Formats: sequence, structure tokens, C-alpha cells
Amino acid sequence: MLESGCKAVKEGMLEKRSDGLLQLWKKKRCILTEEGLLLIPPKHPPPPQQQQQQPAPPAEPAAKIKELHFSNMKTVDCVERKGKYVYFTVVMAEGKEIDFRCAQEQGWNAAITLQMVQYKNRQAILAVRSTRQKQQHLAAP
Repeated sequence: MLESGCKAVKEGMLEKRSDGLLQLWKKKRCILTEEGLLLIPPKHPPPPQQQQQQPAPPAEPAAKIKELHFSNMKTVDCVERKGKYVYFTVVMAEGKEIDFRCAQEQGWNAAITLQMVQYKNRQAILAVRSTRQKQQHLAAP
């Protein structure tokens, strides 16, 4: 997603529950694109396409930036409103669950769900077109 220069649909802060024993909430700078969700540690420099138009290598290793691509995402689940926060879980295709929370008015869960559905719809349309083209190619004398 970083390399493809996808357009940012939404940017802001989200809190992600850590996988460790304490399961602390850690702030992440997030960029939602048409391809997925980028999770960036808050002190990390912006991705290259945010700094300038031409792709350039990041100042730090990209290993710190986590990419949750919609092709690997199954659902956005477990929406719960408690106090000032909305809690939700992103379920990945391999079964991994990633918990997030944000202020209710930010609407991250809805934005992620909408972009994921639009991505899956685009993939389904491409698959149908590809199948039709193959059928037409085979039917041609």
C-alpha cells in the first residue's frame, strides 16, 4: 500500500490493544486507503507519499508501519459503545483479531467497514470480468 501511492480516505489517531500480557491501549497514527489500513507509531515520520509526490524510502525501516490489507481482512466486528469510546475488532482472514478503540464521533469502524466492502466489491467485479473474458476467448473460433 505504501509503494502503490494509494490516496488517503481518512487519517487520524486510533488506539490498538497490544498483544502482550498487559494488553495496553497504544495510540497509532492511522491512514485508511482504498486498499487497507496503515498503522504507524505516533513518532514515526509520515509515509513517503505524504511527504512528497515522488516515492522515496522512509527515514526509518518500514517494519514499524503495519499494513492491514483488505485482501487479508475478513470483517470488522464487535462494535460496542462504552463511555466516550467505540470498541471494534478487525478480524483477519487467518483468524487473527485486532482490537481498536476510538472516540465515538470519529467513526473509524464505519469508515473501515465501508472501504473494505468497496474493495471486496471491486475485486468481485474484476473476477467476473476476467471469467467472462476467458469464456469469450474460449468460445471464439
